[in-house]
Amino acid sequence: MNALPELLQILLPALVAGLLIALTHVPLGVRVLERGIVFIDLAVAQIAGLGVIVADRLGFEPKGLAVQAAALTAALLAALALAWTERRWPAVQEAIIGVSFVLAASAALLVLANNPHGAEHLKDLLNGQILWVTPKMLAVAAVVSAFLLALWKIAAGRMRGLEFYLVFACAVTLSVQLVGVYLVFATLIIPALATRNLRRRLAWGYGLAALGYAAGLAASAAFDLPSGATVVWALAAAGIAVGAVGRRALVLRPQIP
Repeated sequence: MNALPELLQILLPALVAGLLIALTHVPLGVRVLERGIVFIDLAVAQIAGLGVIVADRLGFEPKGLAVQAAALTAALLAALALAWTERRWPAVQEAIIGVSFVLAASAALLVLANNPHGAEHLKDLLNGQILWVTPKMLAVAAVVSAFLLALWKIAAGRMRGLEFYLVFACAVTLSVQLVGVYLVFATLIIPALATRNLRRRLAWGYGLAALGYAAGLAASAAFDLPSGATVVWALAAAGIAVGAVGRRALVLRPQIP
C-alpha cells in the first residue's frame, strides 16, 4: 500500500526534470532543424559530458561546482569552435559536427579506459540518471531554464551563429547532466521533427514532450526498464502520432492558388 507514494516521490521529480528540459529544447530544436545542423546537440552534449568525465578523473566531487564549471567550459569552447567553423566552412558544418561528436566520444572512452567504474560512468552519461534528480538540481534547472527561455523569447530573432551556439551550449550543459545524451537528442529533435507540418508548433511540441516523458517514466516503473531509454521510445511513439496528425492537417489545409 505504501509503494505508490514512494514511487511518485521518484517519478514526479523526474517528470519535472523532463518538463524543464523540454522548455528550452523544444524551441531550440525547431531552430536546429531549420538550420540543418541536427547533430549539434549530440556533439555539444558529448563534449559537455567529456568535461564532466575529465573533472571526475581529476578527483573533483561528482556533483560539485568544479564539475559543473568543467562541463560548461567544455560546451562553451565547443560552441565557439563550431561558430567559427560555420563561418569558415559552412558547406561542411554538419560533417564537422559529426567528427566533433566522434572525437569527444572517443576521448571519453580513453579517459575512462583504466577506471574500474568506467562503464558505469559512460552509462550515466548516455542514459542519464533522471530518476535520481534532487530538489536542489531541479531548482537550479528551473532558474537556468527560465533565464534561457526569456533570453530566447527576447532575442531569438536576432540570434545568429555565435549567439545561438552559446545559448545552445548552456542549455545542453544543464540537460545532459540531468537526463543524459540520449534524452537530450530525443527531446531536441523529435518534437521539432514531428510538428513541422503543424500550426502552433511550440504548443504541439511541448504537449508531445510532456506526454512522452510521462508515458515513458510510467512504463519504466511498471516494467522495471531503464528510464532514459524508455522515455526515448515513448517520445518517438508520441512523435509518430503527432506527425500523423500533422500530415493529415497538411492534406486538409486549403491550398492557396
